[in-house]
Amino acid sequence: MDGAYKMEDRTSLVKGAQDIAKEVKRQTVKKVNKTVDKAQDGYTQRSYNRFQGEEDAEYYTEGGNYDGEANEDEGSSEATEGHDEDDEIYEGEYQGIPNTEQNKDGVAALGHPNRDDYKDRNELETERKADEEELAQQYELIIQECGHGRFQWALFFVLGMALMADGVEVFVVGFVLPSAETDICIPNSGSGWLGSIVYLGMMVGAFFWGGLADKVGRRQSLLICMSVNGFFAFLSSFVQGYGFFLFCRLLSGFGIGGAVPVVFSYFSEVLAREKRGEHLSWLCMFWMIGGIYASAMAWAIIPHYGWSFSMGSAYQFHSWRVFVVMCALPCVSAVVALTFMPESPRFLLEVGKHDEAWMILKQIHDTNMRARGQPEKVFTVNRIKTPKQIDELIEIENDTGTWYKRCYVRVRTELNGIWLTFMRCFNYPVKDNTTKLATVWFTLSFGYYGLSVWFPDVIKHLQAEEYATRRKTFEFERVTDINFNFTLENQVYSNGIFINDRFTMMKFKSVTFEDTLFKNCYFEDVTTLSTYFRNCTFMDTKFFNTDLEPYKYSGSRFINCTFEHNKTGCQISFDDDYSAYWIYFVNFLGTLAVLPGNIVSALLMDRIGRLTMLGGSMILSGISCFFLWFGTSESMMIGMLCLYNGLTISAWNSLDVITVELYPTDRRATGFGFLNALCKAAAVLGNLIFGSLVVITKAIPILLASTVLVCGGLVGLRLPDTRTQVLM
Repeated sequence: MDGAYKMEDRTSLVKGAQDIAKEVKRQTVKKVNKTVDKAQDGYTQRSYNRFQGEEDAEYYTEGGNYDGEANEDEGSSEATEGHDEDDEIYEGEYQGIPNTEQNKDGVAALGHPNRDDYKDRNELETERKADEEELAQQYELIIQECGHGRFQWALFFVLGMALMADGVEVFVVGFVLPSAETDICIPNSGSGWLGSIVYLGMMVGAFFWGGLADKVGRRQSLLICMSVNGFFAFLSSFVQGYGFFLFCRLLSGFGIGGAVPVVFSYFSEVLAREKRGEHLSWLCMFWMIGGIYASAMAWAIIPHYGWSFSMGSAYQFHSWRVFVVMCALPCVSAVVALTFMPESPRFLLEVGKHDEAWMILKQIHDTNMRARGQPEKVFTVNRIKTPKQIDELIEIENDTGTWYKRCYVRVRTELNGIWLTFMRCFNYPVKDNTTKLATVWFTLSFGYYGLSVWFPDVIKHLQAEEYATRRKTFEFERVTDINFNFTLENQVYSNGIFINDRFTMMKFKSVTFEDTLFKNCYFEDVTTLSTYFRNCTFMDTKFFNTDLEPYKYSGSRFINCTFEHNKTGCQISFDDDYSAYWIYFVNFLGTLAVLPGNIVSALLMDRIGRLTMLGGSMILSGISCFFLWFGTSESMMIGMLCLYNGLTISAWNSLDVITVELYPTDRRATGFGFLNALCKAAAVLGNLIFGSLVVITKAIPILLASTVLVCGGLVGLRLPDTRTQVLM
């Protein structure tokens, strides 16, 4: 009996001790809650005062730390709790953030006295919006404390390589198209697909990768999309079939489509307000550098037909394929360099990853301070406001599900999240901005790409007209017992007769035979370019080692003829053909002409404002584009094109800056990706319209582009001015 009473007394003592411990713990949590809230309110008030330019003598302590309002006893007892006297806490040392989870007794975590379980979604979203506004002000102050230095410049060049790869991708198809048409024997009806398929891939890729960047992060999304682009761009240089080549260029465009929206979103989030407009404009120069690089490589590589090798007649690796490999180098360089860069700290704060964001901000601060020769200066930020995280219910497969079902659910969930984020771009208060930005992006892209990307066709058309004036025509000619071993060029034979003639070791270039008779003739080692035999008759004729394909004999008859060792594939020849050099040189000049516009826009972006530069540049571009109507010579057209490109680039730079500043962080890359996808759709539409009219009349497409650009510039002037705003 005594043992039972002793056991009961012992149980009562243990239970009483537990109750006392719980009560002490509850009181301690309440006390710390009050202290943290008090300090946080004080810090927030001082942050706003400093941002508004008010002097606050007590903002920093003598040691460089933020000065809290908690009394000295509370601060010393709680900040050093659990530390020995030898466990020194250094100035600026990160102490971690309080645990946000609920304790076993149901007590609210530090800074969260009310449970979110009892709040509706509207209330939670209101709290998150307030947190985001507070974070925007605090983050601007933190970036200013980190300074602008070595870290931003390193990221500048890394992201510049990615933007350079996008510029290369835009130009590479236009340069490769003439050679690829001949090498892969692309029919005229399918040549337009090669240019449009890349823009189709870029359009889908811009929307997808931009949305993914708001879900998984800027760095990770950019790494994946650039890797996809580099792999398929490199692979496309080796494929032989036209269908597989189209497929590779489609996926290459899909990968590079994410470069522009992710790069600008990424870089803008590590720049202070007074640096953002200027340095984003400098970053745009890499797109120009990509165009110059592509033009220079095409000029130096493609016309050199000797830069090729073959493995029998089935595999040909010509110079244009070497050019495609060289154009993949900027993308590969960007992927390698990105592996050494951290994630955007602003994105990490937006998704609630406080510790990771703090470490990256400290890295930015320390890197810049060491470069300035101030390694002793410490990072004084201990706590950063993180927006309230709203849980989303998603459907997942349990462990018993198959791997492909789990992958399917994961992909579907991510795509659904991207779509929901995209729909939020049309919610108040960004709905009006999205509509205006979409109008400006569409009009600027329609006018710019419609005239610039297909501008080589205008040069080719003018050259073809001049070439046709030098064409020689022969009618009812009778040629017998002649050995042709030289080049026949730019000639037309109609109703002629060739008897006992030999065509050996020679080339036909732009030669047409119509209603002509070939009798007892011999063709050996013959190469043709734009040569056709229409409604001709061949009698007792032998063909040996020629590239005369059936489509070159439209309507012709063969009587007792033999074909031996015919060459397969199409033949490329740049001998005595300077039109290719001329087209590359024209694109080189047109791309180089944007350099002054880049410099001017970078220097004046923060002085005259984004809207003035956007509207003024588009209106002036429309006026200069209108004067292309009066161009009657190649030199005049080229000069006006250079002026047009130089004026348009300022509009592109200011539009990029305005776009990243008008969208909040959780929708920035998604909104930018949608607008960039719309840009590519306008480019395809402009190419189709202008390409179909360039051989009919040049007045209509030029007048259309001029009108569209002026209207888009007027709409751009109605956008809100973001020059003095912090990044939302």
